[in-house]
Amino acid sequence: MKKQLLFLLFLMLPLLSQAQQVLPKFGYFNLSSLIKMVPEYAVAQKNIADLRAKYDAETKRSEDEFNKKYEEFLDGQRDFAPSILQKRQAELQDMMERNVAFKKESQRLLAQAEKNAMQPVKDKVLHIIQQLGRERGYAFVLNADNDALPYVNLAYGDNLNDAVMSVLHR
Repeated sequence: MKKQLLFLLFLMLPLLSQAQQVLPKFGYFNLSSLIKMVPEYAVAQKNIADLRAKYDAETKRSEDEFNKKYEEFLDGQRDFAPSILQKRQAELQDMMERNVAFKKESQRLLAQAEKNAMQPVKDKVLHIIQQLGRERGYAFVLNADNDALPYVNLAYGDNLNDAVMSVLHR
């Protein structure tokens, strides 16, 4: 009986040692709020706003030009010969298509410029996150933006937002 009990206890030893293993620690942060704390963020946002204003001004100028030509077309429509009428309609159609194409292209270029301007800011935050993760021995670090992390057990996970902000303000 003693031998069986010792044998059973011996079989349970690996299970007991596994139960005592420490779960890996992890960190989490909110990238969208941390990016706004980086000093270069304001400069990037200003540059993007300036570029957006330039595109908006050009769009407004071309829309005003189109509206002026359209009003002239409407005013003289009755007096135009059929061939002139068709030519002016084609010009207006072409101008409208170019305006739409410019607006679409400017939106694409603005999105690309914003991505390019924000990438160094994002990289700076992610570099700090990597440093903190290594220093603190985390198994992984999660971005909790957009409700991607609905629950965190605070016994295992650490919020890194304050630590990143303190590094940024050094």
